[in-house]
Amino acid sequence: MSMQRLATELEETARQTAVLVEGIHQALLILADQDANPETARQNAMAKIVDALQGQDRIEQRCHGLAAAVRQMDTKGAAAPDQNFDTIWSGLTLDELRVPALSGVAAHLNSGEAELF
Repeated sequence: MSMQRLATELEETARQTAVLVEGIHQALLILADQDANPETARQNAMAKIVDALQGQDRIEQRCHGLAAAVRQMDTKGAAAPDQNFDTIWSGLTLDELRVPALSGVAAHLNSGEAELF
């Protein structure tokens, strides 16, 4: 059960990473649009980039949480009862939005706006 759960959580982390990269890609497309109003394009691109930076924080927190869970599981040994692993998973916070202390760059942005230009 624990390895299946780990695989599921890693797949979710990969999905979140793809969403982050898609946000950056959208920002680049906005900036590359020759027909767009430059000020509007900058504002829209900045919003996409800020969202992506906040996504980086959530992904980083997920990875730290998953690494902690794996380390705890390693100390239990593969022959440990499933209940031991269930206890580890139940104590793990993978709802990154509930974690108040962000460690990445988005923690240092004021009111969701970055000064990029």
